[in-house]
Amino acid sequence: MLRIDDLRKAFGEVQALDGVSLTVRPGEVFGFLGANGAGKTTTMRIVLGFLRADAGTVTWKDREAGTWPRQVWGYMPEERGLYPRMPVIDQLVYFASLYGVSRSRARKDALAWLARFRIEEYADRKADSLSKGNQQKVQYIATILHDPDVLLMDEPFAGLDPVNVAMLKSAFIEMRDRGKTILFSTHQLEQAEELCDSVAIIDHGRVITAGSTREVKRSTGHQVIRVATAGDGNGGWLLALPHVTVTRPGHDFTELRVDAGTDPQTVLKAAMGRGDVLRFEVGDPSLEEVFVEKVGALDLEERTLAAAPEAGR
Repeated sequence: MLRIDDLRKAFGEVQALDGVSLTVRPGEVFGFLGANGAGKTTTMRIVLGFLRADAGTVTWKDREAGTWPRQVWGYMPEERGLYPRMPVIDQLVYFASLYGVSRSRARKDALAWLARFRIEEYADRKADSLSKGNQQKVQYIATILHDPDVLLMDEPFAGLDPVNVAMLKSAFIEMRDRGKTILFSTHQLEQAEELCDSVAIIDHGRVITAGSTREVKRSTGHQVIRVATAGDGNGGWLLALPHVTVTRPGHDFTELRVDAGTDPQTVLKAAMGRGDVLRFEVGDPSLEEVFVEKVGALDLEERTLAAAPEAGR
């Protein structure tokens, strides 16, 4: 598996990574979640050997990552790495040839992927004539043409419309089903929630929480309930229930958060007392809710610690 252990990296006085550790299992889609500047890109560049860590190790299958041949890795940077004035098909063949793929095979596979992404008519066009979304798809093809074992992708969904997002998701799933290990960074948490087997939330160079997506979603201890009753209105009656916080009032249903240790059945019983229950669902918080709660709590703690010396003077 891919093991990242206690990575530390500073740029001058800025501590970009402060003990980052995580494990990505073979054949897994792993989401690396965090805001811009959290340390996601720095971590991936250290994995690939583009940057050298101040401390810590990276291994793949129990061997130092840097000792593996380059063909093992596929990297899709957030910024486009295409030659703007070079025809699309020519640079796809060129990039694949750098990893030892024959030009004939590279051209055949590249054309097949261009057709799959519905941009085969752009094969002979220069890259800078394509939209940002189509350049993104070309960049993805360049990443996987040499059939790497591990894919590291930095914000792969940035700038894509819903149709192209769906195409890229389908490609992710295909690569996973072929046994590829995928780690991608994103701050679009709904994409991670849909695709990822496991996730890690990073903030200011530190991993706040990590594990299977289900474990991370349950790490707050809260549960989410969606409820609607006949003649419910906006669900204002729920405000009177103890240990319950309304997070989304609405006329179709009301969404609420139930504190840890509170039995959701108490909400159901209260709803049944109002008449016909049209909807009642119990689930886990979204990754977005977990992110806001975990990172928000950390920011509050850091602000409190920073203010403590001032309070003591």
